[in-house]
Amino acid sequence: MEIRSLDGDEPAAIAALLPGFRETMSLELPGDPPVTEALLARLFQRRHGTERIVLVAYDGGTPAGVLKLGLDLGDPSGPGHGSLWVFPGYRRRGAGRALAAAGLAALRERGRDLLLADAPRAAAGERFAAELGAELIGESVRHRLRLAGPARAVLQAAAARPVPGYRLMAWQGACPDDLVESYARAWSALEERVNGQARVRRPSADDVRAREAEAERAGHLPHVVAALPEHGTAIVAYATVFLRDSPMADVGERLVLPQHRRRGLASRLTAELLLGAARENGRLALVQVFDDTANTAVVALNRKLGFEADSYWSTYALKA
Repeated sequence: MEIRSLDGDEPAAIAALLPGFRETMSLELPGDPPVTEALLARLFQRRHGTERIVLVAYDGGTPAGVLKLGLDLGDPSGPGHGSLWVFPGYRRRGAGRALAAAGLAALRERGRDLLLADAPRAAAGERFAAELGAELIGESVRHRLRLAGPARAVLQAAAARPVPGYRLMAWQGACPDDLVESYARAWSALEERVNGQARVRRPSADDVRAREAEAERAGHLPHVVAALPEHGTAIVAYATVFLRDSPMADVGERLVLPQHRRRGLASRLTAELLLGAARENGRLALVQVFDDTANTAVVALNRKLGFEADSYWSTYALKA
């Protein structure tokens, strides 16, 4: 196996990896639509405030597997967080070990000493992690919602339920200029660490615009619904979903500032968001979201709105 470094923002890299990913996901997630170039471009692009490492194991001229890591530039000694995939025809042949070793070496060169990788929870992945000496440190659940099923009535009921004292604003693509500073301030309260993304400590309007531009480059259109006090101008809650050329979309961030929680805003925003996205895109049939299983509040919210858990993902830590 030969390890090569690729640029995840280059179309040629996406084209090289697409066949292997399509085969892999058809086995790992058989209920999903086929992997598209837009989805893969989003997974591999360098995100705002990060450095992206993409290492590919080649068997001759064919990709056998890939490791992608995102490094938060605002945390110079922090982990590289991403995922490692070995494509079906090349498993148990050393590609995974070679990629892990190359990833650890790349992190050491950058003064970092921890590799975090997410993978579907499965016996094969657990064995591989044990062989590497990796430690299980967390678990996420993937929830999916079918918009044509019974959940649609649940969403419609949640969207119709008023939350007194608030008004909603919705947009697609770029945040309106008169809201962008408030949107950035609300974003600053987000506490979740997301695989491969930077934690922007003091987001500005420029950071918002940079994130919008990176989504557009990867063929993703953000839909956003935000809540403001009825007579105020500051965003106190928001929810996002990203649409691409696919019948499946990804829920992004959902945030309600602490002093505005337990009033029904999260349910109302999520329902308005998904119903609005479905109205704008008749092809949209399925929505997915990944959440930490320790975040019991958001897991309960998902299930209340009709999402169903379909897979669990493990996060492993490997010291460099």
